[in-house]
Amino acid sequence: MSTHLTHVHAPDGVAPGSGYSHVVWGEGRLVAVSGQCAFDEDGEVVGEGDPAAQARQVFTNLRRCLAAAGATFDDVVKLTFFVTDVAHLPAVRAARDEVVDTSRPPASTAVQVTALVRPELLLEVEAFAVVPDGRTAT
Repeated sequence: MSTHLTHVHAPDGVAPGSGYSHVVWGEGRLVAVSGQCAFDEDGEVVGEGDPAAQARQVFTNLRRCLAAAGATFDDVVKLTFFVTDVAHLPAVRAARDEVVDTSRPPASTAVQVTALVRPELLLEVEAFAVVPDGRTAT
């Protein structure tokens, strides 16, 4: 668990979110991870037509990108989900819940889009993290 971050699930006057914090802040180095899609290390799409398989690959890619900056999912303050169909959100949330501390979830936004960079892609996820000063990349 990351202790350099503060999570506010429900600020005064705001209904609590389900599976996300409304506000997260911390001190340290900001890490921005570009939107990740379900590409393997060779650039091939993983899980064509399968939102759960694509979501698992996306979170695998996010983990690798975070590690490159010395971050983990415990350091993530914000996730943005871009899905071609909101019906894919349960699969995305299930994959997310395998990697984040669900008692201290990051802030999140979900957006349905008409298309992603390739037609077989169903989702893309970007992340922002705050890494404690002094922690180095792996």
